[in-house]
Amino acid sequence: MSHRTGRLFVISAPSGAGKTSLVRALLQTRPNLAVSVSHTTRRQRPNEVEGRDYHFVDVPQFEQMVAAGAFLEHARVFDNYYGTGRAQLEARLAAGQDAVLEIDWQGARQVRAALPGCTTIFILPPSRAALEQRLQGRGTDSPQVIARRLADAVTDMSHWREFDFVVINDRFDEAVAELMAVLDGSGQALRADRAGLEEFVAGLLA
Repeated sequence: MSHRTGRLFVISAPSGAGKTSLVRALLQTRPNLAVSVSHTTRRQRPNEVEGRDYHFVDVPQFEQMVAAGAFLEHARVFDNYYGTGRAQLEARLAAGQDAVLEIDWQGARQVRAALPGCTTIFILPPSRAALEQRLQGRGTDSPQVIARRLADAVTDMSHWREFDFVVINDRFDEAVAELMAVLDGSGQALRADRAGLEEFVAGLLA
């Protein structure tokens, strides 16, 4: 057992920014990096695997877990609940294993309060048009749901300043490389307070 405490990386993004694909690519390049699998009350999609993508539970189960203090963070998103199991994640970090947590900005805020030493990363799309195209390309949502997700994405993106680092997912391979740089401690050029980022995000939110 290592005496080193594992590092926690929290990755957030608006819906459609490519967060899940980026995290999967990151895990392929870093097999020793653990991913914390969230619990959700959302319906399981055809391509999703229980225990790999999420732990799928019903609302009463989720509420029981909340009452028992089983979650490090939890939030309601798009009429569904999401939560990060506390015990499993804390055990991994205590054993010296680095972990990545893929959650929304609300959850990231709660984790930052509970574990102030974590590193937080926000992923942005290159443009509003690209975001809309990615949401439509999923083929899983109705036009009404896509419109709502786009509106909610603007709200999500307005919280980018709360994060330590910001990665713009324009070219996928470059975005993966930038995430790896942050994990390696060499991502200073990707800090959220870097020059020019404020202007770029203003364009996304306009």
